[in-house]
Amino acid sequence: MTRRGIPGAVAVHHVAYTVPDLDQAVEFFTDVIGAELAYTLVQDAAGDWMTRKLDVDAAATARIAMLRLGPVTNLELFEYTAPDQRRQLPRNSDWGGHHLAIHVADVDAAAEYLRAQPGVRVLSTPETIADGPIAGDRWVYFTTPWGMQLELINLPPGAPFEQQTDVRLYQPDGSWSDRIGGS
Repeated sequence: MTRRGIPGAVAVHHVAYTVPDLDQAVEFFTDVIGAELAYTLVQDAAGDWMTRKLDVDAAATARIAMLRLGPVTNLELFEYTAPDQRRQLPRNSDWGGHHLAIHVADVDAAAEYLRAQPGVRVLSTPETIADGPIAGDRWVYFTTPWGMQLELINLPPGAPFEQQTDVRLYQPDGSWSDRIGGS
């Protein structure tokens, strides 16, 4: 069988989000979520580099932070300054809408913890999906102090969709601090 897709692809390296205040976002992700800061840098290129390489205004600058979230996820945060910058977060239903889901052992306990964090808004009470391909999934959405949407999720192994396919979703089997692919 011929494999489809990008030749040589082996993994997703990171997900990236643009935030309004990099210092606030790094503090939130490290202090509240439990990420580890790997590095920060400033991207301030001359000429049309920013347009050619990143498809943003040539006058844009970016402060960047790379964080490690749990055992397998790298999270890159950007704080851009650009003359044509739009400053409204997309909703999940908007093109480019997004959220980051964090697998937790106990959705209810994690939601209770987040409700006590300044500026965090838990959008409802956790619920368990009763029917369909992900029956048994327990989840709830929450927002960061600047309005970015995230999700708490616990999808136990053996979801109904697994009976229809050989595809399996990543399931953590260790702790948040266990590292896969480096320390």
